[in-house]
Amino acid sequence: MKKLNGIKLKHRKNTENCATVDFPVPAEVILPMSMHMGAPCQPLVKKGDTVLVGQKIGDCDAPFSVPVHSGVSGTISDIIDYQTPMGAVCKAVKIQTDGNQTISPDVKPPVITDKDSFIKAVRESGSCGLGGAGFPTHIKLNPKTPIDTLIINAAECEPYITADYREMLECPSDIIGGINLVKSILGIKQAKMAIEANKPEAIKNFTEMAANDDTIDIVTLPSVYPQGAEKVIIYNSTGRIVQEGQLPADQGVIVMNVSTVAFLYRYMQTGMPLVTRRLTIDGNAVGEPKNVRAIIGTPFIELLNFCKTDIDSIRKLIGGGPMMGMSVPDINMPVVKTSNALLAIKTYDERKTSSCIRCGRCVNVCPLGLMPAEIDKAYRIRNIQELKDLKVLMCMNCGSCTYVCPANRKLAETNQLAKALIPRK
Repeated sequence: MKKLNGIKLKHRKNTENCATVDFPVPAEVILPMSMHMGAPCQPLVKKGDTVLVGQKIGDCDAPFSVPVHSGVSGTISDIIDYQTPMGAVCKAVKIQTDGNQTISPDVKPPVITDKDSFIKAVRESGSCGLGGAGFPTHIKLNPKTPIDTLIINAAECEPYITADYREMLECPSDIIGGINLVKSILGIKQAKMAIEANKPEAIKNFTEMAANDDTIDIVTLPSVYPQGAEKVIIYNSTGRIVQEGQLPADQGVIVMNVSTVAFLYRYMQTGMPLVTRRLTIDGNAVGEPKNVRAIIGTPFIELLNFCKTDIDSIRKLIGGGPMMGMSVPDINMPVVKTSNALLAIKTYDERKTSSCIRCGRCVNVCPLGLMPAEIDKAYRIRNIQELKDLKVLMCMNCGSCTYVCPANRKLAETNQLAKALIPRK
């Protein structure tokens, strides 16, 4: 089976052998009510209230939303308006911690009797996709079409990030337990754990663990970016094509991030909701790169100091990887559910853009066969029909086109702006 196009990147997995370290409880946490795709939550607490670890502090009646829980015990010091890196504004809860980490009596393993109770428990866990997209997990696990294949996304194809890799090395039994849990409850016959070839130890370990289970296949994928993109990993693992306007479920597939499936298994055992995240802290401004497990709401500045970062030298701070991550506008912003890396860069070269030379490199590397230069042209004249014909809505913003462009044109950024022009149903 022919694999989709992509690009070869330097892995820069500097922290792959750095075991996860726990960051101490911070003096204050900030919990935005929007950390996931979908409707933001509303605070369930008010200033002066006492909260406990695992207590629900935000929720929403909208189906496409997940609750927010406190990862600390302490006192609500304020409820503020908070601007996300995307520019949206939501409420955020500030908590002064008391250092006791008293666990809420609400934290107890859920009782699962059928699929409905399982889906309800998944929502109550606060789970969303931990690979960065933040899609509510309970929605993903409750499709309207039959599912025959579960794909565990263990590619982690972005440079620098090793958070998922450490999950694979440190919590392999939780991952296998989560795979079997989801398969059993949803009646899925086959699971494929897709791992990039640059993780031989993980491939070896899981191949041995699944040796006697013919319902779990370990699939080794080439180390080509963007191997972990949903449409790419589905095709390269199964040969199925998710067409424009389709969801993976329309092709009989569910894709789950490896850290998400491990979290769900732990939640079903303990009842502790999603209140911590493992992040890779790296970049040439960081003195001691690490994989850190931090309480959600911890300010980034504290993690950077913990890793001996030269704060004054930072010219660019990226939340996530260098290809699909987002610039962090404020160093005091908090860890959120979708945080998996923080890259502090002190040498950043903003290259000048020149005219397109029609070299076709952007077309050659696009995994979905799009024509970024033509999309760029159609966007500039606001030709909506041409943008539709060029399938701009298929773009997953992997950034490969921008990366290879010799004219330094911001093609991926233009694609996103072009998508915003097209009315959605």
